[in-house]
Amino acid sequence: MTGTAGFQALGAFSVQLTNVFREWPFSGRSKRRRGGFTALLFALLVSATAVGAERETLTIGITQYPSTLNPNIDAMAAKSYVLGMAVRRFTVYDSDWTLVCLLCTTLPSIENGLAVPVDLGEGKKGVAITYTIRPEATWGDGVPVTTKDVLFTYEVGRNPLSAVSSAELYRRITRIDTKDDKTFTLHIDKLTFDYAAINDFVLLPAHIERAAFADPAQYRVQTRYATDPTNPGLYNGPYRISEVAIGSHLLLEPNPHWAGPPGHFRRIAVRAIENTAALQANLLSGTIDMVAGELGLSLDEALAFDKAHGSAFQVIYKPGLVYEHIDLNLDRPALADRRVREALILGLDRETLSRSLFAGRQAVADSFLNPLDSGYGAETPRYRYDPTRAASLLDAAGWHAGAGGLRRNAEGQTLSLELMTTAGNRTRELVEQVLQSQWRKIGVDLRIKNEPARVLFGQTVPRRRFDMAMYAWISAPESVPRSTLHSSEIPSEANGFAGQNAPGFKNAEMDRLIDALEIELDRDKRRVLWAEMQRLYATELPSLPLYFRSDSFILPKWLGGVRPTGNQSPTTLWITDWTVQPGAGGGGGGAPR
Repeated sequence: MTGTAGFQALGAFSVQLTNVFREWPFSGRSKRRRGGFTALLFALLVSATAVGAERETLTIGITQYPSTLNPNIDAMAAKSYVLGMAVRRFTVYDSDWTLVCLLCTTLPSIENGLAVPVDLGEGKKGVAITYTIRPEATWGDGVPVTTKDVLFTYEVGRNPLSAVSSAELYRRITRIDTKDDKTFTLHIDKLTFDYAAINDFVLLPAHIERAAFADPAQYRVQTRYATDPTNPGLYNGPYRISEVAIGSHLLLEPNPHWAGPPGHFRRIAVRAIENTAALQANLLSGTIDMVAGELGLSLDEALAFDKAHGSAFQVIYKPGLVYEHIDLNLDRPALADRRVREALILGLDRETLSRSLFAGRQAVADSFLNPLDSGYGAETPRYRYDPTRAASLLDAAGWHAGAGGLRRNAEGQTLSLELMTTAGNRTRELVEQVLQSQWRKIGVDLRIKNEPARVLFGQTVPRRRFDMAMYAWISAPESVPRSTLHSSEIPSEANGFAGQNAPGFKNAEMDRLIDALEIELDRDKRRVLWAEMQRLYATELPSLPLYFRSDSFILPKWLGGVRPTGNQSPTTLWITDWTVQPGAGGGGGGAPR
C-alpha cells in the first residue's frame, strides 16, 4: 500500500473501524475494555499511516543523460543531479546559499581553529584546513569511508592525465596530512576568501577505483563508474545506483549501509527524456511523477503547463545562478576578431526575445554574474540591439555584404557559423531560430547542428569541436570563474581535456583579476575586482551573454520537502527530506521503461 492509494485505503479503514467502535455493544465489563479497544484502534491507524508515508517508486524526469557517473570527470548538471542522491560531498551550498558540511563533521574556520593561515614568504599566504569525516560514513559495500580515500582522490586529482574537471583545487593542495582514519589536514598554497569550500573534492573509493587508475591516461574509460556503475561500493549516500540503461534511465535503491536519516522511497527512477514535449506528455500520463527544475522545462514551457494543468501539480519557480550563454570558439578565425563578436551581440534583440518567450521573467544578461549574486556590478557595459552598428563593425572587420545579403571576406569566404545546443530542448531550439533569423539580417549565415547532451558535454565542448555552443553554467554564490575564464583552464589533449574554458579565452588581465580576487578577504575590495572582471568580460566577449534562467519545478501534490537551492548544489542532495504528504492526493508513480 503506497502513495495516494495508501491514504485512501487508510481513510476507508478508519471509517470502518470507527463504525465498529460505535456499534459494538459495550456493557458491563465490556465498557472497561473500551479504553483498550481505543488504544488498538489508534495503533492500527498509526501503523497504516506509516505504511502510507512511504512510496514504492518516485520517478523523476530530466532532459539530459549523464556522460559519465564519475563525480570528478565532466562537469554536467545531469550527473550532479543523480549523484546528489548517491554521493556525499564534504561541503555544499544549501538553499539559503550558506556553506554547510555534508560528509564532514564541522565546517572549518579561522575562528574555530580548524583553518590556520600560513605565511609562505614573499608576501604570500596559504592555509592549513582540517576536516573530520563523519564517523558513520560508509561506502555502499560496507567499507568505511576513510582518509585512504582522501589520499587516493588527491592522487587522481593531481595527475594531469586523469581528466578531472576541477583540477585547479588539486593543484593548490601541496600536501595532505592524515591524523587518523577520519581526520586530515589540507595544506593549500592560497588563502582564499572561500577557503572552507572544497565542494569539488569529491571522494573516490580507493578500494575499488585504484585498479582503474593503473593507467591514468585511460582512467576516463576504465573508471568503475563507467565499467561497473552498479557496484555498491562506488556510493556513500542514502541511495545507490542499482540499474543503468545508457541514454534511457537510472534506478536508485536505498543504501543499506547508510547511517543517516533514511529516504522515503524504496526506489527512485531517473528517466532521461531529452524532448521537452515528450517530457510533458510523460508527466501528464503518470509515467513520471515530477520534472526536475534543474534539468526540466524552460520557463516559457512551465508557464504554459502551469496555465493548462497547474491545478493538478505543484509548480515552483526559482530564480537562480543559471547563466544561459553562447560560448564562442576563439580559435575560429572569424570569431577571433573582437569586432565580429561585438557585431553578433549587437545583432541580437535579447530584450524582445525575453519578452516574447519568457514574459520578461528572465533578465537579459550583461555578463556571467547574476544580479542576485553579491559580486554583481550594475555598471557593467550593456549591449542594446543595434543592427546598424553591427553592420558597420562587420564592414570594418573585412566582411562585406554580397549576393543574397550574406557577408564575404576578400577571399570570397562566407561568414557562416555553426551553432550547437542540447537536442530536444524546445526552448533552445526556438532561441536558435530567433538567432538564425536576426543574424541573417546582418549578413551572418547560421547553421544549426544539435547533439544529445551527453555527447555535447562529454565530447564536443571539452574537445572544443564547435564554432558556437549554447548552454548554461550553474554556479555557487560568489564563485570565482577560474575554471571557465582563466587561460590555464583551456581543455586540450595535453591536460586530458580538463578545464572548462571551452572558448579558449587567453587574457592576461583576466588571469590577474582572477588571481587577485581569490585571495582578497575583504568583501568591499572584492566588489571592486568583480566589477573590473565583469567590464572586461563584457568588452572582450569570449561568450555571448543571453539571459539568467529561472528554474521551474513541476512536482506532484503529494511530494513535500523539495527546496530549490537556486545555485550549483542540486535539490537531490537533500533527498532524505523529500516526503510523501499525508492526504495530499494526486500523482502517478511509474517505473522506468
